Amino acid sequence: MKVKEVMHKGVDWVSPDTPVTELAKLMRGHDIGCVPVGEDDRLIGMVTDRDIVCKGLARNSFDAGRATARDVMTEGIHCCREDDDLAKAMHHMEKLRVRRLPVINKSKRMVGIVSLGDVSHSASGDLLSECVKSVSAHH
Repeated sequence: MKVKEVMHKGVDWVSPDTPVTELAKLMRGHDIGCVPVGEDDRLIGMVTDRDIVCKGLARNSFDAGRATARDVMTEGIHCCREDDDLAKAMHHMEKLRVRRLPVINKSKRMVGIVSLGDVSHSASGDLLSECVKSVSAHH
């Protein structure tokens, strides 16, 4: 099975200057836990709900009214390709200990995101179990 068969399609990204409050509203409105961040037509990072809490709200000097995606994002982005085998993408998620991976096409354009939730409906029980154990382990 290929990643493109299970991924969530139609994912957008935000600018690094997007206010954190807007990110939180976007996450709530779309019932999602992460938002890719792009600049100059390329992905540069990811903001998760956990990033907002741990890198933002938990800091003493954090000003939610002024903070932007750049202030809380995890820099550097790891992707998989839409034509990758799902097992390959899951092993990549295991190795990186991430719950979500942006998906790119041959032109290196983001075309979706694959999450543990997406693969839970399609992967074999053994493969899914190993991936969940690895991704959920303490860092």
